[in-house]
Amino acid sequence: MSIEIKELAESELGSFIDFPFALFRDHPYWVGELKKDTLHLLELGHPFWRHGERKLFMAYRSGRPAGRLAAIVNSAHNSFHGENCGFFGFFDCEEDKEAAAGLFAAAEKYLRAKGMDKVRGPMNPSTNETCGMLLEGFDSPPMIMMPYNPPYYAGLIEAAGFTKAKDLLAFRMEVAAGFPDRLEKIITRLGRGGNITVDLVEIKKLDAAIADLKDVYNSAWEKNWGFVPMTEEELDDLGQALRPMLKPDYLFFARVDGKPAAFCLMLPDFNVPLKAARGSLNPLTILPFLHKMMFKIRAGRMLTLGVKKEFRGRGLEMFLIKKAIESGKKMGWEYGEMSWTLEDNTIINNTIESIGGRVYKKYRIFEKTL
Repeated sequence: MSIEIKELAESELGSFIDFPFALFRDHPYWVGELKKDTLHLLELGHPFWRHGERKLFMAYRSGRPAGRLAAIVNSAHNSFHGENCGFFGFFDCEEDKEAAAGLFAAAEKYLRAKGMDKVRGPMNPSTNETCGMLLEGFDSPPMIMMPYNPPYYAGLIEAAGFTKAKDLLAFRMEVAAGFPDRLEKIITRLGRGGNITVDLVEIKKLDAAIADLKDVYNSAWEKNWGFVPMTEEELDDLGQALRPMLKPDYLFFARVDGKPAAFCLMLPDFNVPLKAARGSLNPLTILPFLHKMMFKIRAGRMLTLGVKKEFRGRGLEMFLIKKAIESGKKMGWEYGEMSWTLEDNTIINNTIESIGGRVYKKYRIFEKTL
């Protein structure tokens, strides 16, 4: 049975988005985002593509879809890091090395023609969105905006010549354990000056909160491996996506002398109702979605915790983590996930472990020289 690799036209975006829903139709853990959200991210009108390019490929075995892959050039990344690095993302495939090899070969050919000398991924389409391939922790569903894939994916990627670039860690924190008493003394001492405050977002002042988020975001992560500053348009798009979901307990800021110095963003595990939605809200899925939304969410994820560079070393992350635990308790969460962190970010990893967090999932970014 032959493999055909096809470059998709824009009119075929739907087939690209639909493929993993068919592949994992009966999988107990895989969860897909709403298809309309993936469509928005992939459409060329999304602000990412103002500094990015892509080609979408599908593999067919005897006329039947067997895999998909996006080849991505992110000029913002290459300008920021001084590289000629291409990326792959949105990788999904049957356990079929020939199909995967064909997809990667097509992507690499495109990236070479664009002047890239290496390729890295998965990035969907960058570190500012979903990225990484699940490497450990296959026995439970993913948290919101975290990927899930079966164990055989690593073999497919490695067979195509890729090796490890960096691992990403996800920590689990039992909310009932609370904030350790021994660290309360540190919080008290750090707060004695009276110039540090932690504020929950006020929904009626959401525009101001999103402006503060923009102010902190790019400064907080600028030296992180793989980070690319988000443009004003990308941050506006993120704000619009967050707006209907945000509640006061999800977003809060640490301020020093009244100035935004750090922030933490959490979300309930919306993957629980999204599993019931099966990619779209319609008459068949809306009631199961709403039921799980109201009664079945028992956990959440800390997506981001960032401190502006000029305010580091003051223990602000401790203030934010304490507030996150308090918010999780208030919302009735059994546990929270803190993800993701770089494997070699010893400062934040040691901080999380000091409050009782433990690594329970690991993800990998791969790379290959072209």
